[in-house]
Amino acid sequence: MSETPESGPGAPAGPAQAESAPRPPSLLALPSYLAGHAARIGHDALVEAVGRNGLRLPHFAALTALSDFGPLPQHVLADRLGFQRSHLGGYLDVIEERGLVRRTRDQADRRRQLVELTDEGVALQHRLWLVAEQSQDSFLGCFTQAERRTLTTLLRRLVDADDRARA
Repeated sequence: MSETPESGPGAPAGPAQAESAPRPPSLLALPSYLAGHAARIGHDALVEAVGRNGLRLPHFAALTALSDFGPLPQHVLADRLGFQRSHLGGYLDVIEERGLVRRTRDQADRRRQLVELTDEGVALQHRLWLVAEQSQDSFLGCFTQAERRTLTTLLRRLVDADDRARA
């Protein structure tokens, strides 16, 4: 009987199993490997869906953050998205040129720029959100609704723990 990841992480697979397995069985026993691969699948689906609307994922992320939080100082938006502040400026240039956001001087601190959605930005963000949800339906189609909620809860717990560790 050949060894499987269930019989021990890192245990070698038998020759027949290794030849028929699409991926190394030992890697499939590592949650971080599975999470990374699953993230790539979901990321690719979301990038493709957003791209059909002429935007990249960072543009969608900025629109969605502004939809969730309302107007924000540009540096706060960068921090909340985990973007380099210098990179966010370029992303905002693109969506500002399309009339989706506007940047204005913060009246409380003239050194800062506030970023807010325009009416066109609100409308596009709503449409993109529906597209994003559809991409998730395709990506997670092998799960029941209850399994999706469980997966989301567990992944959110990981992200929240990382956020707390970095704070």
